[in-house]
Amino acid sequence: MQEPILERDPADPKRKPMNPLLKLALELGPLMVFFFANSRGEWLAERFPALGAFGGPLFMATGLFMVATAISLTVSWLLVRTLPIMPLVSGVVVFVFGALTLWLQDEIFIKMKPTIVNTLFGVVLLGGLFFGKSLLGYVFDEAFKLDAEGWRKLTLRWGVFFLFLALVNEVVWRLFSTDTWVAFKVWGIMPITLIFTFSQMPLIMRHSTDDTFRKR
Repeated sequence: MQEPILERDPADPKRKPMNPLLKLALELGPLMVFFFANSRGEWLAERFPALGAFGGPLFMATGLFMVATAISLTVSWLLVRTLPIMPLVSGVVVFVFGALTLWLQDEIFIKMKPTIVNTLFGVVLLGGLFFGKSLLGYVFDEAFKLDAEGWRKLTLRWGVFFLFLALVNEVVWRLFSTDTWVAFKVWGIMPITLIFTFSQMPLIMRHSTDDTFRKR
């Protein structure tokens, strides 16, 4: 039987696991490429003149971000022969808004991308709960094994958190400079997300079905 294109349900025994650290690296890699290209745009243009065709540092970063995202999804496909749902959705938005940014040479589109992605994720997670589906299991099933109530609570919290991130992105890109927005996108959003993630550990431990994890 042919493997489905999209990743299987977390409860499906045929789902192919991926190392959590590798999965994290594939998801964060494109973001780090974006930050580096924006901060070292002139340096890159001097050494690789062809990159200058993209435009200024932000446009160069956008183009490389799109390439890195495509590579990340390709590596995921080669490793497990399926595409991760949430990175795929994010990738589609990256390609659409990135293309608009480069075509129109207007940085607003790439700045709106986090707002669109986070709003979409928040609405999807909360909407899934409305229909009785805890979709967060697709993201964290490699790291945690929770009971149904645990997944419901964690999905609700992450859904609200994604909407919060969308609001924060809107405030930062509208009120501050491009360099401030890029720096905050990498060095602000990441710590906030890590703090939020670690704050959910008590909930995870209470609802874990992994006896070894609960004893830690």
